[in-house]
Amino acid sequence: MIEQIDVGKVLFLDIETVSGVATYEELSEPMQALWRLKCRSILRQYDEEIDAETAAALFPEKAGIYAEFGKIVCISVGIVRRDKADKRLAIRLKSFADRNEKLLLEEFAKVVDEYYGNPNVYFLCGHNIKEFDIPYICRRMVVNQLALPFTLDLYGKKPWETKHLLDTMELWKFGDYKSYTSLKLLAAVLGFPSPKDDIDGSEVGRVFWEEDDLERIALYCEKDVLATAQLFLRYQRKPILEDDQIKHVS
Repeated sequence: MIEQIDVGKVLFLDIETVSGVATYEELSEPMQALWRLKCRSILRQYDEEIDAETAAALFPEKAGIYAEFGKIVCISVGIVRRDKADKRLAIRLKSFADRNEKLLLEEFAKVVDEYYGNPNVYFLCGHNIKEFDIPYICRRMVVNQLALPFTLDLYGKKPWETKHLLDTMELWKFGDYKSYTSLKLLAAVLGFPSPKDDIDGSEVGRVFWEEDDLERIALYCEKDVLATAQLFLRYQRKPILEDDQIKHVS
């Protein structure tokens, strides 16, 4: 049961992704052709040719969703600890954000291996983490030719061997597989602050490629991590974290 999990042994995480290059025109010709093919499924026009103009228009908004055409620009993490002075829980938030994807993946993997490497003791937690964040991280690590952290090497693992991956969206489903429930909606339903008060996911690419504001993206990502931790605490029927219990660290 989730109430029995020690929140201090959970690494909360979220990622932000953008298109691999700024525009469709910057892709190689083979990748342009493959993106046009991908656009068929995006638009559900499986038997129609997609012209370059349509493919170019879709690229900035949609390419970052796919690990083959996108890249990670930020991985934010949060750890919850009990304050020694007042005994209340507190969260420390940190981001691995870099224009060099390989570097940020190496730094993230080092932390996971060093501090959360035992799947029998520690957990990784995120919202829709099993469908998006974890597969995306693993695929981009393969693209960058990096070794997977032990807890993310999931090949051949049975479901009961991946219990260290806690998905707060899956926990809300209670066996129902019909729909996606956003973190923003659950924040409203369960009474904790919404993570969406600046940009949203569709704007991350623009903020990265046009504004070159990686710090803003990292802060946005950390807010999602905080909201995920708050949701987890709600599942455990514990008080949410107040402003003075939240710390952003470099």
